[in-house]
Amino acid sequence: MFNWLQNISDFLVFKAFGLEKQSHLAEALNFFIYDTAKILILLFVIIFLMGIVNSYFPIERVKNYLSRKKLYGLEYFIASLFGTVTPFCSCSSVPLFIGFVSGGIPLGVTFAFLVTSPLVNEVAVGLFVGLFGVKTTVIYVVSGVLHGTFSGMILQMFKLEKYLSPWVKEILANAQKEQDAFLQEKQSFKQRLPIITAEALKIIKGILPYLIAGIAVGGLMHGYIPEGFFQQYMNKDNLFAVPISTVLAVPMYSNASGILPVVQVLVAKGIPLGTAIAFMMGVVGLSLPEAMLLKKVMTWKLIAIFFGTVTVCIIISGYLFNVIF
Repeated sequence: MFNWLQNISDFLVFKAFGLEKQSHLAEALNFFIYDTAKILILLFVIIFLMGIVNSYFPIERVKNYLSRKKLYGLEYFIASLFGTVTPFCSCSSVPLFIGFVSGGIPLGVTFAFLVTSPLVNEVAVGLFVGLFGVKTTVIYVVSGVLHGTFSGMILQMFKLEKYLSPWVKEILANAQKEQDAFLQEKQSFKQRLPIITAEALKIIKGILPYLIAGIAVGGLMHGYIPEGFFQQYMNKDNLFAVPISTVLAVPMYSNASGILPVVQVLVAKGIPLGTAIAFMMGVVGLSLPEAMLLKKVMTWKLIAIFFGTVTVCIIISGYLFNVIF
């Protein structure tokens, strides 16, 4: 979908700037240009679409519907399934997360999506089948969906809305006011469009410094941290290899398709599959750039709770994979 953007990034880095391919600086800069442009496009499109939805559908009605107890957790499962069809990395998922929150969707449901989206998608599944076979792929996909579902349910139990940043609370308040104004004045879509566009641009302006800082950190890590740096800590004889691998994976920002070939190499070198997958989940599901992006919408306490919950679930998944395989 974004091949044209990658071509532009390649042209700028290798032609315009004249950097050598496979050099650390070239990889870091290429990553930064591509991801910044991609996420800005996603951010605007998603927030713009959510602005349209918010202007026509009452936020309280959406929130109440998704909060009904009779759904018995199905809303978390649906959000987690939706995450499997969005081929985004953890940072690219943040714009959707912001859109969901501004649309009045419960925080736990949005977390279910945020957890699953970078872990499971059609690209990752295709690679997984080719590298590890159908059985392992099915187990991985099921565990990824359940991972998001239960993480969302657990996080919702904590009633964490109070730990959203003041910026998000202001967006929610403004969204309700604007919606009330739309309904009272009965404006046409053409009349609403400039207001929706202005609000989307305002949100982008607010998150832009965090976006650039987060992706810059990701680019430096992508270009300068050797892929084999952590292998010494993932030995099968180490009882704590799974939690160590999960924690050490956080600095290595990448998407699932980018890290899967690394996982194959690790397994070929004797690293247990569960340990390697826990490492992969840590890389794609938890990252410092993601935390920096989330800082705009969450307090540090909420980020710590989110990362802690996901980390525990990844560690459990890693040990289970090692038992199964």
